[in-house]
Amino acid sequence: MSLLHLIFYSAFTLSGLGLAFHRTHLISALLCLESMMLSLYIALSIWPIENQAASFTLTPVLMLAFSACEAGAGLAMLVASTRTHGSDHLHNLNLLQC
Repeated sequence: MSLLHLIFYSAFTLSGLGLAFHRTHLISALLCLESMMLSLYIALSIWPIENQAASFTLTPVLMLAFSACEAGAGLAMLVASTRTHGSDHLHNLNLLQC
C-alpha cells in the first residue's frame, strides 16, 4: 500500500470516528460527512490515473454531484431543526416525535 492510499484510508477512518464519537451537534456530524465525501472524491479522482482507465473518469463528477446534494439536504435539515427546536443539538432531535 502506498503512502497516498494510507492517507486516504486514514482520512476516511478519522472522519468516520469523528462521526461516531462527536455526535453532540448536527453541524459537526455534517462536517464529518463532508470530510468523508471529500476523501472519497479525492480517492476516486486519483484511481483512474493510477490504473490508466479512461472509462472511470466521470465517476468523481457524479460523486461530487451526490455530495453537493447531501450537503444541501443536510444544511436544510440543520436550518429546519434550529428553527423548530432552537438549537442543533442531536439529543433534542427524536424521530419518534412528530
